[in-house]
Amino acid sequence: MVQAAPFILVLFLALGAHSAKKCNMRGQWVNDLGSRMTITNINSEGGFTGNYLTAVSATSNDIKVSPLHGSQHKGPNQKGQPTFGFTVNWSFSDSITVFTGQCFVDDNGKEVLKTMWLLRSHEDDIKNDWKATR
Repeated sequence: MVQAAPFILVLFLALGAHSAKKCNMRGQWVNDLGSRMTITNINSEGGFTGNYLTAVSATSNDIKVSPLHGSQHKGPNQKGQPTFGFTVNWSFSDSITVFTGQCFVDDNGKEVLKTMWLLRSHEDDIKNDWKATR
């Protein structure tokens, strides 16, 4: 029986290593450039709200905290590291950015958001539409 105990412990640790990683998006996030996002509320359907303070901007206006609204995947196929999307309506410029991504838990247990974004700026003339989205 003494020899079985180490095996059971190793088996338990091996089984525990394959448990589902859960990523919770609620809270404060900071990206590599110093922009700050706070997700304050996630409802049962996956809808969420919060705010975003960018550290970078192409405008000369004073940067202000801007509201965000989004949704994370919820449902029977949700695997604990949800995909999501959100929109930031910039309070200091005539532009909106949409983000899409996934919330991961890395090998060290750290929650990480990986995103891509599109920013749409206002243009006065349809002829300049080509340069309005980055």
